[in-house]
Amino acid sequence: MANIIRLIALGASNLTRGFYTVVSSARATWGPDVQVLAAFGHGRSYGAPSRVFIRTLPGIVESGLWRALESLPQVPTRAIVTDIGNDMLYGFAARQILAWVEECLNRLQRVTRDITVTDLPLGGIQRLPQTRYLVLRSILFPFSRLPLDCAVKTAEQISAGLKELSTAFGLRLFKLDPAWYGLDCVHIQPRYWRLAWQEILCIRSTPGGVGRSLAEGLKLRLMAPERRWMFGFERFNPQFGVLLRSGGRIWLY
Repeated sequence: MANIIRLIALGASNLTRGFYTVVSSARATWGPDVQVLAAFGHGRSYGAPSRVFIRTLPGIVESGLWRALESLPQVPTRAIVTDIGNDMLYGFAARQILAWVEECLNRLQRVTRDITVTDLPLGGIQRLPQTRYLVLRSILFPFSRLPLDCAVKTAEQISAGLKELSTAFGLRLFKLDPAWYGLDCVHIQPRYWRLAWQEILCIRSTPGGVGRSLAEGLKLRLMAPERRWMFGFERFNPQFGVLLRSGGRIWLY
């Protein structure tokens, strides 16, 4: 098994919800010295500022993660790029979304060739009933007016583009299991978090299992990213790498 020292994780709501599982799985597999640099957040955009309620985050391509990678020494690294598709609900075309993802891949390849990109849960999106789509859109993206047929078409274009990018970059395109999803077809159900993230991370089995700590999970949930806006006011939180009691060091952007 590869001796990974650093994990770079890019994503949105699924990564946010399952981040503790990602951290604990990485630590159990690669040891207590593993470093995790992550950029995520509910509704996170890959290229534009994204606002959810009172909080706004910069696009992932504009985050401080890239600056941090340039300053850290190079070590064996694995990267995952996931939750691609939020941007279509913000009104961006597939071409623009894929361009942002491609820029991330170009930057990641400066530090690792071990990159996994997750595909969109396309089957669930294609089968989503109109009524359920409108309910989900109003809850998750209340300012969006994207019709279902346009959402499906854009999702298909993004999926096709990710396949082309995976071939061009020589990376792993991970096909998500439809069984992991519930009624909303875009969020992995909690009971599948461990299985899903271990497969995405290419961890087939975790020696001794994955330890769970309510306190540590809460600490990760409350950690602030380097840069965000609350009620329109910018808050800057320098990232020095938070050391967890059970091992592992975390940077959030």
